[in-house]
This record gives sequence, C-alpha cells and structure tokens, in this order.
Amino acid sequence: MSSPQLLDSPSAALERESKLISWLRAHDSLLLGFSGGVDSAYLACVAIEAVGPERFLAVIGRSASYPVEQWQMARDVAVRAGITVLEVDTHEMDDPRYVANPTNRCYFCKSELWSVLERVRADRGIATIIDGTNADDLSDHRPGKLAASENSVRSPLAELGFTKADIRELSRARGIPTWSQPSSPCLSSRLPYGTPVTVTRLSAVERAERSLRELGVVGNLRVRHHGDTARIEMDLAELHEWSDPDRATLLLAVVCAAGFVSAVLDPRGFRSGSLNVLAGVVPDLGASAPLSGS
Repeated sequence: MSSPQLLDSPSAALERESKLISWLRAHDSLLLGFSGGVDSAYLACVAIEAVGPERFLAVIGRSASYPVEQWQMARDVAVRAGITVLEVDTHEMDDPRYVANPTNRCYFCKSELWSVLERVRADRGIATIIDGTNADDLSDHRPGKLAASENSVRSPLAELGFTKADIRELSRARGIPTWSQPSSPCLSSRLPYGTPVTVTRLSAVERAERSLRELGVVGNLRVRHHGDTARIEMDLAELHEWSDPDRATLLLAVVCAAGFVSAVLDPRGFRSGSLNVLAGVVPDLGASAPLSGS
C-alpha cells in the first residue's frame, strides 16, 4: 500500500488551520456538503469545533452513485465529533444529461446536489453553503466546480490554500480516522464517458470493490467498468502482491462474481482519473504500457 503524502513540517498547515477557524467564525451559520471523504471530514470536524452545533449543519446527499462504505465513514466521523447530520436524497439519475455520461457529467450531478442543499439552506435560514474542495482540486478536471460557483458554494479549504497533504497531516493530528483513507470519488467515475450510468452498472462496481476489500486489497482501488469486462487498478505495491497466479485467479474470480463476464489487472496500477486520460479529457503524463489480462 502506498503511504499518503504527508508534510515534512506541519507549521504552515497549522497556520492555515488557524485562518480556517477565523474564516468559519466570520460566517453566521454554515451548511456543509458532507461526503465523509478526507476533505469534508476534516472540514466538518474543524467547523463543529469552531462555530458549534447551533451554527453548523452537515448534509449528506444520498444516491445510487454514493458508496455505502463512504456513507458509513461519514456517519462514523459525525458520531465521533458530535456533528449533526441531515441526509437528503438527490435525483441526478432522473436527469438524462447525467445518465448519458458526458465528459461534464459531474456538472449535472453537482447541480442537483447544490440545488437540493440550497433548498435546505433556505428552509433553515442558514447563511452559507460550503464544500471540501481543496487547492489541489483547482488544477484537476472538475466540471462540478462550475455548479458550485453557480450556486454560491464557498470552498474555504481551496480559498485558503490547503493541499491534500495539509489536510491529511492536520486530520492525523486531530485523530480523524479519514486521514489515511484513499480518495473515493462517486461510483459513476468508474464508467467510461459515453457509457450510460445505470443502477445495475454502479451496483456491479460497488460489489466488486467491496469484494476486493474483503479479500484484503488495501490502498487506492478502482474497478473500471468496460462493458462485460472489469479493469482493476490498484497501487503498484498491491499489484505486485496480487500478481501471484493463484492470488490473481482468486481476485479476478470475485470480481466476475460481482457481475462481470471477465476481469483484468491493469499492469500500470492505480492512476487517478485514468478514464479522463482514455477519453482525451486530460493528457496522459504517466506510463503508456498496454492493458493486459491476468
């Protein structure tokens, strides 16, 4: 398993955290789009400490693309930190533009999420909606950023220059269990652009990834949906461990049992946003080894 990138010295991150607390306190009340990932978990824990439960509400948007394991992590973090959580359903699957899975699919998803949370904000008289976008995210292909901007969502971590390494280091110092958690974008990100998003496909991906975790795969993991075939990406250290013929046979078998006809191990290992590379949305700056089966 590859270790999360951490800072050599936390001093700069601690200074940012102090500024974050001041930023949060400067707002009358806050509503956080809370996924339970590394960034939103950290922001939720700082916010509840900074402004208290009377001025802070975390909201989870539930849909077929939201992994159950991440929902459980969000609930666990909330219980540990004494955070009040509201769960709402989002209906991006009812939007044919989202289901068509274009390269800006995330825009339609986030538009639905923020419109639902805006209604919650207005109903409860909350002043400001925030999210966990960090400074590293600003250079990535994230169509959802436009939806956030259109709905006046603020991103204090990005605005104050927090990197993912800052957030992991500060989360570890606070004892937040997500500090070493791999990033886990929505399940729809496992489908190549142009492949329609369906509950059946999302469920197959979720079952396959859960089975691999239960088998013992750790670190970054993606089961990419390519029709009847699943392409499995994992950290290179894990790939080495699971490339033994007997272990690889077991690994591929559990993925097929989740709903695929065949499965392959990607010899290039985990690459964040690899489907963006395959679609030509972003350039391929990594290895160019061909795919092969196992």
